[in-house]
Amino acid sequence: MRLTRRHFFAGAAAAYAVPYAAGQAFAQGKQLNVFAHRVLQNVSNGTAGGDVTAGFTAANGVGINWATFETGPLHDRVFREASLDQSTIDVAFLLNTYATPRVTTLFEPLDAYMKSDPIEKFDDIFPGLVKAVTFDGQLFAVPFRHASTGLHYNEEIFAECGVSGPPKSIEEFIDIAKKCTRKRPDGTPAVGFILPGVAYPEVIAFARAWDADFITPDMKVVANSEPMVKALTAIRQLFEAGAVPRNLTGMKAEDANTWMQTGRAAMAMSSMSRNGLYNDPKKSQAAGKIKTTFFPVAKALLGKYDVAPAKVEFWSMAIPKNSQNKDLAWKFVKWMSSPQAALGAALNGNGPVRNSTYDDPRIIEALPYAQDERRVLAVSRVPLPAFNEAARAADFFKEEAEAAVLGMKTPQRAMDDLTVRVQTLLK
Repeated sequence: MRLTRRHFFAGAAAAYAVPYAAGQAFAQGKQLNVFAHRVLQNVSNGTAGGDVTAGFTAANGVGINWATFETGPLHDRVFREASLDQSTIDVAFLLNTYATPRVTTLFEPLDAYMKSDPIEKFDDIFPGLVKAVTFDGQLFAVPFRHASTGLHYNEEIFAECGVSGPPKSIEEFIDIAKKCTRKRPDGTPAVGFILPGVAYPEVIAFARAWDADFITPDMKVVANSEPMVKALTAIRQLFEAGAVPRNLTGMKAEDANTWMQTGRAAMAMSSMSRNGLYNDPKKSQAAGKIKTTFFPVAKALLGKYDVAPAKVEFWSMAIPKNSQNKDLAWKFVKWMSSPQAALGAALNGNGPVRNSTYDDPRIIEALPYAQDERRVLAVSRVPLPAFNEAARAADFFKEEAEAAVLGMKTPQRAMDDLTVRVQTLLK
């Protein structure tokens, strides 16, 4: 779900190749035009949970036209059309990193709809997600799909190293990572921990074990606070011990997946939904050996948190201000946010945004980590508040984090420098 700036600009160029006239075709007949990523359509029209849009189309006598794009082209197309006098787009799915204060001027505030025709049991939707799409006290989107960070560990490697279960604290995690950095009985060299680079989402996800933040929701830069410095110091120590790959700073998510699938890493930190990928016998040599749970918190915080307040990223539904079918669009948003639609989509593979979805026996059976994920979602928050200069701040973070991990600066100096750079940027 994370997008680099390179991917965004490459995708933006592709989006302009999509003819605007194609959108006009969607407007013919009684149809609702929904612009989304393909995965969102797939979880809405799956097999295990069925077509979750069926109740909406039957009740309103309309069809749904899905226009699907990759992440970058999707947002580029949506923002371009939302800037026109009129749009063919009725509902747009937005990734949280794109929902900035600047773009909210393009979308309809939803508070009036919530007052006149409210979403059923809205407080059942995890509050951290709702907060991230609320600006100046106004709700601009409704969460639909999440990806929450958890801990994946290889039980076979743990057994080889005399480790009986997942770490109960971040301190124990660090010890296990060092202990599991060794050559395996079959000769395969393994590291204790695989981290896909040191960009801000990865480092902040790890730093949440100390409840650290880069920028707070009220836009205070706290990168040089003690919790964040502790986290970077720990990553530096793991790097020095060889417990993470030597090419850590150049690694990507795909690399981390491969290391887990080939039994070359004892632990990984990524979306909990990766459990299925790591245990797929057609794709993974470690199938059946990878367990998933929450990421542990520092011992000093155990009285405050049971699990680390991990990072979460998510998709939400928004209505462009220039939509020609706003009332119908709200009915769609309301239906897709309902408990029954949330459950159906979850059975189709969606990351459920409702707490109650995790009560269903089918979800419990399908996701062995379901209750741990639920605990994470109760305290999780986005890695970075959405703001107009977020991409530049992310670049600054990566530069300084790399300098700290590679020993070019102390973690404290790197984070002090980062804080000054980003404070200047925000001004």
